[in-house]
Amino acid sequence: MTIAITGIVLAVVMLVVVFTMLLTRRLREKYATLWIVIALAMLALGIFPQLLLGLTALLGIVLPANLLFAMAILLLLGVSLHLSWEQSQAEDEIRRAAEELAILRADHDALLRRVSAIEARPVEHRPDDQTA
Repeated sequence: MTIAITGIVLAVVMLVVVFTMLLTRRLREKYATLWIVIALAMLALGIFPQLLLGLTALLGIVLPANLLFAMAILLLLGVSLHLSWEQSQAEDEIRRAAEELAILRADHDALLRRVSAIEARPVEHRPDDQTA
């Protein structure tokens, strides 16, 4: 019974932490959704431990702990895959931004050289100029 209570307390703490991080904008919604689902699953298993026993029997697994470890491993693999995909997307965006910045710097330098060349030319006086 103490394991179930511990699971319920951990799930509630996890929900509070996730919602606090959401409210302080330290966690984005798309990541928070995953953690909320995990916390709710932990809460459901803590409140109804017979669910785990039923799943264990249904899947033909000998010990409920083995099912929990298998689910945790699958969850960690999923999170790892998702974060790898996010990192790949971020690297592509950073590369594109760096390329655009390099092009803009080259254009800026070329414009500075043109302005410097124009400013270095001697000023020509026009015949209709009224300067003495």
